[in-house]
This record gives sequence, structure tokens and C-alpha cells, in this order.
Amino acid sequence: MPRLSKLPNGLSLVVAPVKGTKAATFLVLLPIGSRYEPAKISGASHFVEHLMFKGTTKRPTTLDISRELDAVGAQFNAFTDKDRTGYWVKIDAAHQEKALDILSDMIFHSKFEAAEVAKEKGVIIEEIRMYKDNPRSAAELLFDNLMFGAAHPLGRDIAGTEKIIKAVTRDELFGYYKSAYAPNNLVLAAAGNINKKTMALIREYFGAPKAAKTTLTKEKFARFFWSKKSKPMAARLAAEKRKVDQAHVFIGYPGLKITDPKRNVLAVLLNILGGNMSSRLFVEVREKRGLAYRVHADAVSYRDAGGVVINAGLNPSRLKEAIAVIVAQCARLAKQNVSAKELADAKSNLAGQLALSMEDSSAQASWFASKFWFEKNLASYEEEIRKLKKVTASQVLKLAKEIFKEKEMRLAVISPFDKKEVAKLL
Repeated sequence: MPRLSKLPNGLSLVVAPVKGTKAATFLVLLPIGSRYEPAKISGASHFVEHLMFKGTTKRPTTLDISRELDAVGAQFNAFTDKDRTGYWVKIDAAHQEKALDILSDMIFHSKFEAAEVAKEKGVIIEEIRMYKDNPRSAAELLFDNLMFGAAHPLGRDIAGTEKIIKAVTRDELFGYYKSAYAPNNLVLAAAGNINKKTMALIREYFGAPKAAKTTLTKEKFARFFWSKKSKPMAARLAAEKRKVDQAHVFIGYPGLKITDPKRNVLAVLLNILGGNMSSRLFVEVREKRGLAYRVHADAVSYRDAGGVVINAGLNPSRLKEAIAVIVAQCARLAKQNVSAKELADAKSNLAGQLALSMEDSSAQASWFASKFWFEKNLASYEEEIRKLKKVTASQVLKLAKEIFKEKEMRLAVISPFDKKEVAKLL
């Protein structure tokens, strides 16, 4: 079981020793992401993440940071999502002090030099353009806009827009950083080859910064509510016409928030629908009809809302057939119980995937850091597997009826067809 504690300055610590590994992973996770940003500085969380690698008072340049970690073969990176931002280092445990030194230095002593801010604007703008030029990534953003509304932070691009990135100032970014990056708004997850020396080093490097009051905490976000009124299909359809060889399709329905007790049922449901090469969508869409190379069903979950998302890359000439098959498979799950074999196989598949992933110290660190901020418990993966095994066919059917409602379906498409043409296919 992981151990939870708190340093005197308010920083939370989750320690998860993993036997039989020489690696140690250290992850600093904030419960703050793009949905916490004012519209005027949309993209700030992601921009700040970039700037954390641009130099500290102790390590003035990017190269000073990367060279130290590269020299010992460490893996390191960061990520920004809509509700979290994380920084991690996976390293030979013999060099764990280096990882903790550099991580704490970046988190607490990054300089945010004006010259680096100006230079990084160009990098982020190119990143935004890169994803827009990728039809699948662009379709995903189109879907988020449709699902949550372009005006709501959940519907916006995590990276912001070119216009905002060009206009944002160094002081605005630094102010945003100061509002969130305080010890009491951080959890450090340490997993892998962890020992008494590790704990002493954590206290040395992460216990030193004084406690500070944060104004941007995990509770301060714009809440999302699904409309109780049904919308016409025209308002639930988004389409962008592009000269592409493949149609990129996202089909979605309102889902479950991250603490919903039915999330294990949803995991089983989506595994059966489109979670692997034996799933209903894979068999019906790809194997039987050759409509797609890729088709997958997944869930997104936030503190206040969630969604079910099915995505596929399809032959544009067979778009109508493909959408009809996908929607029919969703409806089928809401009409009759899944078979005993499907249910057993889905639970076994999910348990097996989880068990394999938890052999890695980085997966353990991510698992427990996320549990700490978003689920108010540190349930081990063994506990999650026990919950999965209790899921019944009747629970799957009941949840499918709640989710797969025709009047709640959203459809986002990037293809050679415009919105009117796509609408005619439905």
C-alpha cells in the first residue's frame, strides 16, 4: 500500500515502493490545468509548463537542465491537461538525488525570463499549427468544442489560440504560475526503488520552500452542467470540410464524472464496445465490413462531468454506413444484456492491462498522484480489480440505457464533406 504524508510546508507526499526495480519515478502533479484559466490567458497552464524547462536561478539555461538528466540516462517530461499539470523524472535510483534536485529547482525557482517567453511563443504557435494540420487532432478539438461548448474552458484548446499566445505577457504568465505553484497545491508521488535515503532527500529538496497562499486551487474552476433540454441534431453536429483521404469521426455522449461510483461499470461497458481487437466495434466496423483501420471507445472524466467518446478513421465514401454501424452497436448495448463470456472477458482484459501497467514505477506514480487529487482515496490497483470483478451484466445494461440516448449523441467530422452534406448522411 502507498504511504501518504505531508511536509511541514503543506506539500503532500505519496510513496509507493515497487519491488524488483532499479528505477525510481518522481512526479509532481498539480490539480490545475487549462480549464482553470481566464479566457484572456487561455493556454497559460501549457505555456507555464514549457517555461519550467527554460532555466532556473541555479541552472540558467534549458541545456543546464537537460544535460544533467541526459548524462545519467534519465527519462523526463511534462504534460498539461484540462484539469492537471505534471512534471516527472524516471531515473536509476542511484541518481535519485539529481532527479529531486532538478524537479524542485524547476518547480520553485524557474526564472520566466522575458527573452525566453518571447522565444517560446513561436514554439507554442507552431505546436498549435501542427495539431491543427493533423486531421485527427483537429477533429478531436472540434469534438471538444461541440461537446462542451467553445465558450467553456473544457471546450477550448489546451494550448490556447495563436492570438492569445502572441498577446500574453511575461507578467501574466508569472502571475498565473505564482497563483498555483505553491507547496499546498502540489503532490509529489515517488514510486519504484524508494528507501529511507529517498525520504531524507525529499524533505531536503521539497520541504525547504516556505508555505505560500495560493489563489488558484482545485476548487476554483468554471463548472460544467449538461443541458436538460434536448438539442436538435444540427446543434449536435460539427463538420469541417477538408481535402483528406480519410474521414475522421468522433461520436460522443454525456458520461460520468471522475468520482462516479459507476465508473467501473463504464470501463467494462466501453471495453466490450470498443476497447480491444475483440470488441464489438472492432469486429463489426473493421473485421466484418472493412470500414476502418482504427475504431475505439473511451471515456473522459472530470470533477463535474464526463463523456463517452468513440473515434474512427474511415473511408469517406462509406461514412454513412460507418456511422450507422457505430450508432447501432451503441443502441444494441442499451437493449439487451451482454453475454456472460463478453462480460468475463472484458473484466479479465481490464484487470490484465492494469496489472501489467503497474509493473512500471512511472505508472504507479501517475496512478496514486491522480487518485490523491481526484478521487479522495489511494485505492490500489488490486482494489480496483476487485471492484471490476463485481460488475454485472444488468449493471452494464442499465448504464448503457442511461448513456446511449439518440437525442444526446454528438458527432464531429473532418472529411471532404461540409456540414450540410454530413447531415444528409444521418
